[in-house]
Amino acid sequence: MNANLTPADLEALAEETPLGCIGRPEDVAGGAWFLASEEARFLTGQVLAPNGGLVI
Repeated sequence: MNANLTPADLEALAEETPLGCIGRPEDVAGGAWFLASEEARFLTGQVLAPNGGLVI
């Protein structure tokens, strides 16, 4: 999603994000793994928002 952003754009985006960094695939993988696992068998209609706090 960020592949076409310039280094300056990425730096600006990171500065706007409360955690101060750009997310990586591995930052999302744990949540996806959990939702696909048997541990999430009783969850319905949940939304995970792995966005570093950018959207609250």
